[in-house]
Amino acid sequence: MQKVGLQQTITQTTKLSATQIQMIRMLELPSIELTRRINEELQENPALEEGADRLEDEKIRGLEEDEFDENYMPDDGYDEGRQRDPLQNEDFNYEQYVSDDETPSYMLHQQYSPADDDQREVPIIGGSSLIEELKSQIYLTKMTKPQRHIAKWVLGNIDDDGYLRRTTEQLVDDLIFQEQITVTDAEMEDIVRQIKEFDPPGIASANLQECLLKQLEVKEPQTESIALAKQILTDHFEAFSKHHFDKIIQRLGCTEEEFQAAVQEIVRLNQKPANAFTGNVYETQRETIIPDFTIEERDDELFVVLNTGDIPELHVSREYSDMLADYSQMPKTAENKQATQFIKQKLDSARWFIDAIKQRNETLMKTMTAILKAQYEFFLDGEETSLKPMVLQDIADRTGYDVSTISRVSNSKYVETRFGIYPLKYFFSEAMTNADGDEISTREIKKILQELVDAEDKQNPLTDEQLVTLMGEHGYPIARRTIAKYRDLLNIPVARMRKTL
Repeated sequence: MQKVGLQQTITQTTKLSATQIQMIRMLELPSIELTRRINEELQENPALEEGADRLEDEKIRGLEEDEFDENYMPDDGYDEGRQRDPLQNEDFNYEQYVSDDETPSYMLHQQYSPADDDQREVPIIGGSSLIEELKSQIYLTKMTKPQRHIAKWVLGNIDDDGYLRRTTEQLVDDLIFQEQITVTDAEMEDIVRQIKEFDPPGIASANLQECLLKQLEVKEPQTESIALAKQILTDHFEAFSKHHFDKIIQRLGCTEEEFQAAVQEIVRLNQKPANAFTGNVYETQRETIIPDFTIEERDDELFVVLNTGDIPELHVSREYSDMLADYSQMPKTAENKQATQFIKQKLDSARWFIDAIKQRNETLMKTMTAILKAQYEFFLDGEETSLKPMVLQDIADRTGYDVSTISRVSNSKYVETRFGIYPLKYFFSEAMTNADGDEISTREIKKILQELVDAEDKQNPLTDEQLVTLMGEHGYPIARRTIAKYRDLLNIPVARMRKTL
């Protein structure tokens, strides 16, 4: 029998401060998302204001008019030694809490805001949403109002490739669970059947075979090649997918020319019917990539520029600061105390937010500068083979940041170079050793492998063993299983699947 009793244990946990939490969130945001986040904060926190602090501008102008003092240094905004939570101290000193200058200079000197931001924007054209197009076609059918409601729900189950991979039974069960609507299998099958007649042809197919056959059915005119293509997909789909062409020709009793004409009809078909619409199936708005960094050349040297784009300058509200001063002089009633705490909270939140942006920009600049130094040759010539092996830990060692911080910085960030725009993740790759004993990037190996496959005889494609030999001749001694691994990463099928007539 176990004894019941009380035990005292000591555990050590790490808690993040409000500023650290803000900083982590800011690091993950690309420039365009940061602008949205700032606009949200401006709406939520009245103590945070957009633009330069007018009082500070007047102070600087006054010094310029009266023999500018070279020793004058404006307060950089946030004092690390300042008490971060004055709410815990009722007898706080207002003069120590609010400095003369509420405007932190969080915009780094290396930053650059281009005059024409459109030049920095790289649009990703996003067409109309496929789902919206399909919904509009529902009203061209003879479905009843309840059936239209179910049909719209069914459309939500179509994946990004345009397939409806769930069975009738699964759809019926999910409809009951999610919408509390009960239908029979036959009713669901009828709705799905009507959806499969929508454009583009092949939409909502359960598999590739059904998708391709649907596209052949609607082709005009129905030639002998199309008829043979239908027979191939209907009766010999598995053999065709494995490129067993000789066996299919023998079973069909057709000539090689007839078979090749039928294959040409098949390869022209769209394996992903959703590709008729650009962008994600559910994406309805235009997306834009704004590079977070630009690599510029000055006096034959490369420098990192942090693109601020539409990111506004921020400062703590003078009105709220003055209001806090007024309340601090009033009698300490319950109502005044509550108002004072509210104002302090908003001021603290504004300060923390500005400080988080400042730290974000400093971290981004330091990280990108380290990447530039590590991959300097690539930024000079733009050759992929110039990329050196580099992992997150390498940049963490150079900057002194944690690996998780480097990961957050490199996520969803882009850099503009003379050779194009690259995601930061592009510059990270593992290392291998070539025949000369030098470390090379695995990206270089993938490039050579891709070139070998592109140049091969498609009627007699290279096997993995042959690729091992050729890679060795190029100075890259790698094993067959490594070839197979990189083939998969490059979406290159095995030799048999690459064979053409």
